[in-house]
Amino acid sequence: MTTHGKHPRKSPNGILRHRQGTPIHATAHHKRGIMAQFSRMRAAGIGALTAFLAVLGPGLLAGLSDDDPAGITTYSILGTDYGYRLLWIIPASTLLLIQFHLMAVRIGAATGKGFAGIIRAHWGRGWGYLAVLGLLFANFGTICAEYAGIAAACGLIGIPAWLSAPIACVLISLVVVFGSFYRIERILLIISSTLALYIAAAILAAPDWQAVWHNALVPHLPVDTLGWIAIAAALGTTLAPWGLAFIQSYAVDKKITVANLGWEKVDVVIGSILTGVIGMAIAIACAATLHRSGIHINDAGDAAIALEPLAGRFATVLFGAGLLGASLLAAAIVPLATAYTIAEGIDAPASLDLDAHHFQLFYAAFIGLSVAAASVVAIPGLPLISLIYSSQVVNAVLLPLHIIALQLLASDKNLMGGAHSGRGTRITGWISIVLVLACIGALMASWLGSA
Repeated sequence: MTTHGKHPRKSPNGILRHRQGTPIHATAHHKRGIMAQFSRMRAAGIGALTAFLAVLGPGLLAGLSDDDPAGITTYSILGTDYGYRLLWIIPASTLLLIQFHLMAVRIGAATGKGFAGIIRAHWGRGWGYLAVLGLLFANFGTICAEYAGIAAACGLIGIPAWLSAPIACVLISLVVVFGSFYRIERILLIISSTLALYIAAAILAAPDWQAVWHNALVPHLPVDTLGWIAIAAALGTTLAPWGLAFIQSYAVDKKITVANLGWEKVDVVIGSILTGVIGMAIAIACAATLHRSGIHINDAGDAAIALEPLAGRFATVLFGAGLLGASLLAAAIVPLATAYTIAEGIDAPASLDLDAHHFQLFYAAFIGLSVAAASVVAIPGLPLISLIYSSQVVNAVLLPLHIIALQLLASDKNLMGGAHSGRGTRITGWISIVLVLACIGALMASWLGSA
């Protein structure tokens, strides 16, 4: 196998690299649309902006897709049930999101492998299969949540779930399977822009901005088990294991290299901050209206309806449109993250540029997961809210295993070469892991205490 006329060689850890030290992304095609175009422009000396545009995507898509229907529901309940009191968990989670997304991208760039792929290569097939099963278990409930969000958003204008969920499944599958990497990425980035509607909804809600700033910066601990569950759900929906797996695999598929990491850091930071800002906007809008009026909600669709008499019809439209955009984005991203994981875990090709005219396990996994989730959502009377909310708590419980694995991989000099974590990064990484474990531990202690 050659790449651009150069013969690869193996590093001590067995991962193929170019002579210059750049990893070969063996599972992806080398035609890369926008990436190839901007790389040529950058090589010709045309501006630093083109270098940023070349790597734009993984950070924004992985970050903003965290504001999915499950996330919107979680943030809505956080604001509705607790007002401004627990807002601090969102900026705190955003800092962790930046830290671990950067770590995942760096591992992908240095090794040329996604999360399940590097687990398999570094620790063996057994651990690779375990990573696949863990993420599959955690992700399916979230995929159902994405289609439930589509159904809820379409339900606001009278379209039933049995119709909206299957139609969305078919359309998304056609785009992913038959589209090129560049076209798929462009469509997803356009859809992600609809999330800005939540910022407008928060402004229309006329919140107490002094209380917002105070509670966003000063932590207030929950006083009961439900409060700790809300904290764990917010942490699990912001720093989701599937998001960490997706950003690493997607960076590999896009052929992000160590040389691109400087600009990719900008992409990750922007995407993560926007994720936190939108999450805050959702919680603020609900705290300023629904909490103040003593209204209880079960999902994001309820929040959109309940906002109308309190913040006006336009706020309801913004909330509903944002929910639809978020649902469509995440209904593509979460199955993609899971399909990457499944294919990498069994050492099969995993790329959005694979030939769709022949059977590909990667595409089959994506379609199978999407069809199964859409079918579940279309079942009348299914308790979807419990499934959505509990899936985020499951994410939080599984999160420590994922971030500990990332920390160990990123710190391995033999695996990462010159891109391994420095002393300061390792220390902050372990501090963050301890904080996540403390949060999960407090949830468990509160749970056991109320049992």
